[in-house]
Amino acid sequence: MPDVAFLTGGTGFVGANLARLLLKEGLRVRALARQGSRRKNLEGLDVELVEGDLLDQDALRRGCRGARYAFHLAADYRLWVRNPADMYAANVQGSVNVVEAAAAAGCERIVHCSSVAVLRPPRGKTPVDETSEYGGVEEIVSDYKKSKYLSEKAVAALAKKGLPVVIVNPAAPIGPYDIKPTPTGKIVVDFLRGRLPSYIDTGLNVVHVDDVARGHWLAAKSGRLGQRYILGGENLTLKQILETLAQETGAPGPRFKTPYAVAYAFGALDTARAKVFGGEPLAPLEAVRMARHYLWFDSGKARRELGYTTVPARQALAEAARWFSANGYIPGKASACAAA
Repeated sequence: MPDVAFLTGGTGFVGANLARLLLKEGLRVRALARQGSRRKNLEGLDVELVEGDLLDQDALRRGCRGARYAFHLAADYRLWVRNPADMYAANVQGSVNVVEAAAAAGCERIVHCSSVAVLRPPRGKTPVDETSEYGGVEEIVSDYKKSKYLSEKAVAALAKKGLPVVIVNPAAPIGPYDIKPTPTGKIVVDFLRGRLPSYIDTGLNVVHVDDVARGHWLAAKSGRLGQRYILGGENLTLKQILETLAQETGAPGPRFKTPYAVAYAFGALDTARAKVFGGEPLAPLEAVRMARHYLWFDSGKARRELGYTTVPARQALAEAARWFSANGYIPGKASACAAA
């Protein structure tokens, strides 16, 4: 009988790519899915679904039963949220629930998907590694980052008690099946829709989602218990990202740089508007605040200890653009982008 892998977040971006990888590796995949959630990312796959959410301990017990591996990828990933309490419940208590249920079921390895958001970002342009720590949650600017920081701390505490946990910290994944899309994917979509004629002076670590998925599997097989591993790719400026997208798709490149003060003022006004009138801001203030830093990271530890490798960021960006175009995210430009 093949080994069973239990997966949270399987209907989402990274999770859907991980589910495909695990199936190719010969595992049986069992995935948690919220009632009424979109299942499009798992259509046509031989994946057993367990209905429930991260606060449903009975569903988690059923999902973990008989599993050799557990991968916890589900999270509330938004840079703006009207009710932050829901985000903290899902990301913090939900993570504890998954890890405890997996350990109680006898899972051999539990891989917790954290984020580079929990690491103190570079003060300049020198990439940081897993040792870059915040002094405390009070130093962190956004509810999303705070919730991921607290969830990793809670999971790390369980690892210290002997639970078989390995933590991975993905950077900015790009690629297919980003159905929401994520904030990083939204950069690609907005650019291809002509909504990003300018850029601000910031940077991201861009990594193909397939590499992130494979990093989870490598962590399950050979990661040291209690350790964390950055799963990143290439460090690029936002200008380089947009110029690469322009070269790969034929869309117009960025024309000018927007000063940070102007971006901040727009983000503050746009976020205030959303709070008063509803809807989501086009430029959440927390996203603008994060853009003050070059979010550049060093994946050397994962490469040395896990055998982690990555494809060029250009390939990730091109494949993301093609997927968004082919799936109707770029009205009126689908055929041109898909063919590029």
